[in-house]
Amino acid sequence: MKNNNLKKGIGKIHLWLGLSSGIIVFIIAMTGCLYAFQEEIQNSTEEYRFVKEQDATFLPPSKLAVIAKKELPNKLLHAIKYNEKNNAAEAEFFHYEPTYYYTVFINPYTGKVLKTVNNEEGFFPFILDGHFYLWLPHEIGQTVVASATLIFLALLVSGLILWYPKNKNAAKQRFWFKWKKGTKWKRKNYDLHNITGFYVLIIGIIFAITGLVWGFQWFAYSYYKVSGGEKSLLYEEPLSKINTKTATATIANPLDKIWHQMQKEYPQAESIEIHPPEKATSPIAANANSDKGTYWKIDYRYFDQYSLKEIPVFHLWGRQKEAKIADNLMKMNYDIHTGAILGLPGKIFAFLFSLLIASLPISGFYVWWGRNKKKKNTTIPV
Repeated sequence: MKNNNLKKGIGKIHLWLGLSSGIIVFIIAMTGCLYAFQEEIQNSTEEYRFVKEQDATFLPPSKLAVIAKKELPNKLLHAIKYNEKNNAAEAEFFHYEPTYYYTVFINPYTGKVLKTVNNEEGFFPFILDGHFYLWLPHEIGQTVVASATLIFLALLVSGLILWYPKNKNAAKQRFWFKWKKGTKWKRKNYDLHNITGFYVLIIGIIFAITGLVWGFQWFAYSYYKVSGGEKSLLYEEPLSKINTKTATATIANPLDKIWHQMQKEYPQAESIEIHPPEKATSPIAANANSDKGTYWKIDYRYFDQYSLKEIPVFHLWGRQKEAKIADNLMKMNYDIHTGAILGLPGKIFAFLFSLLIASLPISGFYVWWGRNKKKKNTTIPV
């Protein structure tokens, strides 16, 4: 009797949490599906991302910076990214307030500007804005999405409790669809919700946890600390030491020198990124990625813009060789969330599971609607 009452209580909680968050979970899951293959789609449809490989060296960042700034003279150059030999270089212009994000694609051999793209416009930015913010103002949207994700996590746990069969006979209907001829649609829909929910449980929990890392700072901090993390999750830019001597005896073409150093130290890198200093106290930031398609292996470096001496940092975005298990787990968060950690098969896997998750609010609604309709149509005998 106590178990029945407990399940009834959990069932009511599951119902009302599902009804209150269902449409949001559906939107998050569907936008995740649509965004899953954005990189592959863009690479196959946007020719300006590629160049003909030449038997020549790339132009240094100092020259690409001059070319890029002519395209967007009133914007702040954030970084210059070199990719593979048949890829365009990317000059990124980014600023938080006022907010803008542009990429100027440049032929790294000739310096020819191939395309200037506003990264806040177009289909995929629209989809990503829905996935993260429900197309609401970001401060509001992030909280709404994160709260719905937390509710979704509770739905998965409560759903498992409700799914758990009472006996062996009931278990036969919990793992696969066993529909006989004439099975009513209500039963089919119930099985779709019940069985699909069971099989997406683990992946759904992974999606929810990795999503909550972005959604709530308290969750990210707790998740990192529980996994053994010791570094700061707050990105803090190290400072260059400016004095009268360094101010008058600056090094010529410091960006180029750091770029050459990074090329030498990372000969197999899939991409190398150089960040010009934005202020007199800013460093020259650089990073190298050894694994195309993922981000967690990126090695982040910081150099004094006057002496070019390397500056250590004590937050998460530092040297990869110093990263521990908890650090790598946090850095893998995006790659795990998108399935990219397993390459293209992982993205396909994430896409399919996102579709299944999107179906749960729909089938769950019809389970409730069918029962509610049945109650209304029930006549009380006189």
